[in-house]
Amino acid sequence: MAQGFSGGRGAPASSAGCRRFKLKAAVLLLALAPLGQPAWAQPKSPTPTTAPAPAAWVAASDVLTRELLQAQGEFAPEFASQMGLTAFDGQARNLSPDFDNRLLAASDAQLARLRQRLATEPDANVRQDVQILIDSVQGMVDSTRLNTRLALDWVDGPAMIFEGLRGLLDEQLPPERHAKALERLQHYLGLHGGRTPLLQQIRQRFEDSAKVSGRIGPVKAEVEQANEQAATYVQGIQDLFKRYPQPGMAPALAALAAQVAEHTAWQQRVVLPLARADFRTPPELYADRLRQVGIDIAPTELMRLAQVSYQETRAAMVALAPQVAAAKGWPAGLGYQDVIRRLKAEPLPDAQLMPHYAAVTQQMEAIIRRERIATLPARQLAIQLASAAESAAQPAPHLRPPRLVGNTGERGIFMLPLRNPNAGPGEAYDDFNFPAAAWTMVAHEGRPGHELQFSAMVERGVSLARSLYAFNSVNVEGWALYAEAEALPYEPLEGQMVALQFRLLRAARALLDPMLNLGLTTPEEATRLLRDEVMLSPAMTRQEVERYTFRNPGQAGSYLYGYLRLLQLRAEAEVALGARFDRLAFNDFVVGQGLLPPGLLGRAVREGFVGRAK
Repeated sequence: MAQGFSGGRGAPASSAGCRRFKLKAAVLLLALAPLGQPAWAQPKSPTPTTAPAPAAWVAASDVLTRELLQAQGEFAPEFASQMGLTAFDGQARNLSPDFDNRLLAASDAQLARLRQRLATEPDANVRQDVQILIDSVQGMVDSTRLNTRLALDWVDGPAMIFEGLRGLLDEQLPPERHAKALERLQHYLGLHGGRTPLLQQIRQRFEDSAKVSGRIGPVKAEVEQANEQAATYVQGIQDLFKRYPQPGMAPALAALAAQVAEHTAWQQRVVLPLARADFRTPPELYADRLRQVGIDIAPTELMRLAQVSYQETRAAMVALAPQVAAAKGWPAGLGYQDVIRRLKAEPLPDAQLMPHYAAVTQQMEAIIRRERIATLPARQLAIQLASAAESAAQPAPHLRPPRLVGNTGERGIFMLPLRNPNAGPGEAYDDFNFPAAAWTMVAHEGRPGHELQFSAMVERGVSLARSLYAFNSVNVEGWALYAEAEALPYEPLEGQMVALQFRLLRAARALLDPMLNLGLTTPEEATRLLRDEVMLSPAMTRQEVERYTFRNPGQAGSYLYGYLRLLQLRAEAEVALGARFDRLAFNDFVVGQGLLPPGLLGRAVREGFVGRAK
């Protein structure tokens, strides 16, 4: 994915549904720095901090959310563990044949309990949070049933194992939690408690689902890519255990390599013949994906918004190009494509990448304070270079979010990949490693973007329902793109050009994702536009097209849509308040609402921000 938050929506999905969203709230994807990284670039063990005492209604709401999280941990222990419920640290997902039926039955019981509480709860804030929990569970149930009816039950098993382990083998966690990673790995491999190995469970579920006619298979390119990257995940897990060695790990790591080799051979033999060359997502599934990320308008309406934004942003780039060229002493008459091409021709050596990003971060924080854009968190921003396995799972800059339950000082980490594992031989991946790119990357992933958003929620005591189960990409990615726009006027001209380039990319995403899935354009035409007009590298262009066609169809439009909804809300507040409008107060208020979906956030701004100011 192009830069964005690493992490979708609150409940454990079935393996079929999970492969797309990877629990962006149901499995927030935590990561690990590569071996050999300089000590100054690594986040230290967290300094214990004491969060402010939550309001009474937040405390009451969090009790309900913890109960739900505990219940869902029985089906997605990795999720509960990564969120902070340490009792699940050594456990692993068990995809037994009756998994879906057990999950749905437990979810129905949770829904009944929550609806009963909703009917009797006197506090309006708690009622809103209860409704958020209900919507999250019901959405998971609906998606699970839909995927079970329409799609074969395939999931990338080696990627799931890697993601489950890297959440425990993390430098911000204490050694006793590291030790649980071996127990989890043994569960995955069937070496603990007599459990069937996870990869064998995945194979059985796929073969059982293939006995039912009418279900579509996974996209062929997705399965081929999973097989190509399986060895990278195995190596990534071995590197994690080298960094955090555990007694008795050698037999488990040997078994892992053997089981993954067997699994990739099975995928080649059994899954690929049932995979589909037509990547288009069936309409029902595509509508469900849009709903899950928070897009509440029709794909055709999203396309219309994207067309207008694309034209406006490209015009701004055309106007800015001569100014950048003049400032750089380049020839007059260069177009925006030429300017971006020349900016990329000045890449930073790998050794200078982190110092440069750290320096830009300091300058960005000074801008945020001076221009009163937002209140900065107490935590320092941490940046790391991503390992090869992390880049395979998330091949672009992203945020590894902080622990949300019981946070004791853990920080979000801005992850920066050095390489794209999908790049061809000798193919450049030059989208993030030149000086001008650092400005908008820091604004989006760091501050005032994702890292500020999540750290502020932890420090201000936002309820768990609003920070975890309300998760939607429209809110999260919309805020980060809005943060880029807030910082843009104060950046150097070349930083502004790259910020506009990535805004152009978000408009292209909101246009191409629905067009591809509705059959209105081709991958070849999407490739041309991204490479020749947006000016992405060949590797990132391929990565983007894969994102729309099989990695995560539907999600890419959330950036632009969330950004436009925030601009609309801000304009409404400015008109209503006139001279009384305060940007710092507005931005802090929006962050303080957690991750509310567009409708609820709009109501909060109108009633809570504008209403009180009046």
